[in-house]
Amino acid sequence: MMYKKLLVAILLGTVLNINAQNSTEKELETIETPEQIETFLQAKKSKKNKLITFNAEKHKTILAKELFKLSRGGIKTVKTDYNKTIYKIINKTEIPYYRMGYIVLNENELDMDHINSLRENIIAKYNGGTPFNFLAKQYSMDKNATRGGDTSWVKKSDNTYEFEEMMINDTHDLNDIFTVNMPESKHYYVFLKSHEPKKITEIEVLKIVEALN
Repeated sequence: MMYKKLLVAILLGTVLNINAQNSTEKELETIETPEQIETFLQAKKSKKNKLITFNAEKHKTILAKELFKLSRGGIKTVKTDYNKTIYKIINKTEIPYYRMGYIVLNENELDMDHINSLRENIIAKYNGGTPFNFLAKQYSMDKNATRGGDTSWVKKSDNTYEFEEMMINDTHDLNDIFTVNMPESKHYYVFLKSHEPKKITEIEVLKIVEALN
């Protein structure tokens, strides 16, 4: 008789534990709006729980690839011996991204004759076969010189580049090299259109971490 009671208690505990584990997934099914997300995160009260963004160009992990396969509203649960992490796809969009190479010369440090001469020399060297990233490291007068002048993939309002609108509205052909003057900031550029714009998939993911009892 004692054995049967113990067995029933174990089975009941298992069922309750499974139901508790599934309750968050059920609750997440109804979460969609920013207000619902904020309320949900406040109720959970953990720094591990957050809304994060995955970018298909930047995030190449096995987990990221699995999340990108899900549709909007999809849920994936990952369990370890100690906890489970639940991911819900809140939003899934394709966003235009832009990428260029640039060299900037600063009128605060060089006079215009020197700037114009340097830009002509840079373009001549590039057309003569010198890699643009090498020229950027040699001549560009901002911290991006260490990356060879590469902007990497950026979207509108995702960066502090003063030439953002120029990138978005650019009509040059791929691999064109050209100059742009921005006298208001005393910056004078040599640009390389290194990539055509492209749409990159992004997903907003609600991440919830729970301990397993």
